[in-house]
Amino acid sequence: MEKRTLKYVLNLLFVALILGLTFRLVFSGQEIPEIIADLKTASPVWIGAGVLLVFLHVAGEASVIHYMLRKLEQKTPFLRCLKYSFIGFFFSDITPSASGGQPMQMVYMKKDGIRYGHSALIMMLITIVYKAVLVILGGLFLILRRETVALYASRMIWLLVLGFVLNIAFIALLVLLVIRPKWVRKIGLKIILWLSSHRLMKQKTTDRLTAKINRICDTYTAGAKYIRQNPHVILRIFLLTTVQRLCQFAVTWVVYRAYGLNSIRFIDILALQIMIAVAAEMLPLPGAAGITEGCFLLSFTGIFGEDLVRPALLLSRGLTYYLVLIAGGIVTFAAHTALVIKERKHKE
Repeated sequence: MEKRTLKYVLNLLFVALILGLTFRLVFSGQEIPEIIADLKTASPVWIGAGVLLVFLHVAGEASVIHYMLRKLEQKTPFLRCLKYSFIGFFFSDITPSASGGQPMQMVYMKKDGIRYGHSALIMMLITIVYKAVLVILGGLFLILRRETVALYASRMIWLLVLGFVLNIAFIALLVLLVIRPKWVRKIGLKIILWLSSHRLMKQKTTDRLTAKINRICDTYTAGAKYIRQNPHVILRIFLLTTVQRLCQFAVTWVVYRAYGLNSIRFIDILALQIMIAVAAEMLPLPGAAGITEGCFLLSFTGIFGEDLVRPALLLSRGLTYYLVLIAGGIVTFAAHTALVIKERKHKE
């Protein structure tokens, strides 16, 4: 088994372990037949709407990729961009801090004839805007719906603070890479040189990290130039990404309506789901598993009630995480199989 394949298999096993422990804690003392019965009471029509929102969330990234490829004069069908999006979400869901998604997207783009320079630029812009939209929405809803957040999410306040700090720090690093890539290159190479000179790093690792820093800084230098020359493109990506993320966050409201509940406004449920994303997404756990479930219970027990909050959690996470994980896995398997068949025919 290849080292990379083994790594992802181990990641999947780790995800399964985390989810197993999470559900054991979340549903301890609960009767499984009762939970299943509560799941069955949810409206299939509203659940169908949730599936549509999840698809639109995945298709939102595909739209950004398709738009950027056209701007870079790469004629790529939208369905192929949708494939890249599903592959990205699959590997993001099984790797810590979603670190594996974009590298694998770039690999499959390369197999389809898209240069690494183009795919790296696209992934860089998606990363910056995706996180920026979350922080902006988080700050906006924290201000506009502060009473709702204080009432329902006060018990996860420290996680929320940590989430804002980590997200803002991450965005600041990305912006620094865009504005002053030479500074980041210089600092990074000095750190590697110091570690190497004190024999804290093997030469092979030193060479690999040096090449990686140079590659990243070169990408962000090109990205900075592109952003300066094409501000309207960045605005378009920002708007597309905002719609994409709102589709994702609206799934919990759909689950809420699936149980026939309507006393809490859409904007309040949206605000709480955004706070959960801020608190959980930057933590180094595959798919933010465990943390997301815990934050959901802390935030939504007062909204769904003790009887429905756990079935609602299963439905919400089932749609936004497990469904995407399964669909992404199927697409990835199909794409890999097609690639293997193509390479075998080429060799014959």
